[in-house]
Amino acid sequence: MIPLRIHTHHSLLRSAVAVKSLVEKAAEYKLSALAITDYNSMAGFVQLAKACKENNIKPIYGVYLDDPQKPEQYICLLAKNREGYNDICRLITSRKLQTDFSLGASIRGLSSNLFAFSASPEIVESQNNNPFFFVELIDSVYYKKQNKILFDYCEKHQLRYIVSPSVYFLRKDDFILYQVLNAMRIKGTVENLEPEYQHNDLWLKNPSDVEKRWQKITGASENTELIAEQCSVDIELGKYKFPEFQLPDGEDAYSKLYGICSAGLSKRKTIDRQKANERLLYELSVIKDLKFLDYFLVVWDIIESAKKRGMYFIGRGSAANSIVSYAMGLTGVDPLEHDLYFERFLNRGRLSPPDIDIDFSWKERDEIIKYVFKKYGYEKTAMICTTVTFRGRSAFREVAKVYGFSDREISKFSKFIPWTSAANLPEIHNLYPESRNLPFDKEPWKSIVLLASQLGGYPRHLSIHPGGIVIAPDRITNHVALDYAQNKGLGLVVTQTDMYSIEDLGLVKIDLLSQRSLGVLKTTLTMLNEE
Repeated sequence: MIPLRIHTHHSLLRSAVAVKSLVEKAAEYKLSALAITDYNSMAGFVQLAKACKENNIKPIYGVYLDDPQKPEQYICLLAKNREGYNDICRLITSRKLQTDFSLGASIRGLSSNLFAFSASPEIVESQNNNPFFFVELIDSVYYKKQNKILFDYCEKHQLRYIVSPSVYFLRKDDFILYQVLNAMRIKGTVENLEPEYQHNDLWLKNPSDVEKRWQKITGASENTELIAEQCSVDIELGKYKFPEFQLPDGEDAYSKLYGICSAGLSKRKTIDRQKANERLLYELSVIKDLKFLDYFLVVWDIIESAKKRGMYFIGRGSAANSIVSYAMGLTGVDPLEHDLYFERFLNRGRLSPPDIDIDFSWKERDEIIKYVFKKYGYEKTAMICTTVTFRGRSAFREVAKVYGFSDREISKFSKFIPWTSAANLPEIHNLYPESRNLPFDKEPWKSIVLLASQLGGYPRHLSIHPGGIVIAPDRITNHVALDYAQNKGLGLVVTQTDMYSIEDLGLVKIDLLSQRSLGVLKTTLTMLNEE
């Protein structure tokens, strides 16, 4: 039996399962494959791929897709191949971005690149003619009645079915953590949780035990293995993906970038021409070998657009070590004069892509972001999300809150918790002077901090990266799913994966950052010129 429905902590505040711990447990059970199906999210796909590779387990990429108007209606989708992976990304994006999204309409005529299963009666009925659909029989005592009804329906209509573990926590003892997270999500207390959160057997059980319980239901376990065998997706981690910069016929990226840099250096009056050209040719050879010519041309295009708009900007960080950056006008520091080491920015042995940060005035940055979206295509461009995780103070506050303590009571203690990992909470009185008088060795605080300490690193919610923007060579939903960014009404979209997973996927980001000081400087100079 292969578990095909597992919700991880990327189903925000719904599950107590961390991806890495999940795969380690799967290895302990000697599983050959497993799937994650997070709620309307693929944020954990990259973590799953990396962890499964380390443990020689096949990753199966899936999603739990529900209807926003009728959340009890859902379908789980599993990618059979790369096209199925793309389909999942697109469906999640539709679910997140379309205000009139309808699950029933979206899954009508599902792709043959996807396996699907559900226990929702309306969905089961609508998928009767889908040869890749299975009815879900949930391995839980709380679903016995539902399973009997669905099994009889399958027998009557000759439908295939699978046994599903429906995992929300990893071990039996994690049930209380699962309840705590869901109490946070619904802004309630653990004591007053609805019956649906009292199901204490939704943990990852030993597959052999599950098989024994379902051995009389022919095919329930075997069909999970059949599905797992036919799912094979390579998401090509580490293979860089960047769009080709559009050039006139007959002109190539190397010649274009060389011409830009040569023209730029000719305007620098104090530079040593011979040394500058030698350094330029060397840097361009490295950039070409690493296949980042188009990346630098896109950066050049962005700063040229900013210049035409009269914007103030400056490139910073290790990009200032590059004479290409200097020649393009990205930076104003001569790396030869200051003996700056190019290899700190980019070299043939570096595994990560170049990291270029461009600061704009806080008043103008949004305008340049809109330019990038318009120039390179809304279907190819997105801002990058950042995952806000629980730290010591936030974990303590939120756990205490779901146990019924008021903000006033919580603040008496939380103000003495420094900026630290949640894992430090049980011993915090021994670690920090300001925390030495906290009564965390006495109940109820002892139990609260013990639970809070387990939330360290768990995603709390998604936000937007300060300036990271990514441009894909094709539709960005062929790589990641998207969500809306709550950003000043711009209506921009963000990736569901954070910057680390974006880099693992080979998508190259550019940081377009907002600097208040540049805005103040421009305003000041404008006022002086007016006088």
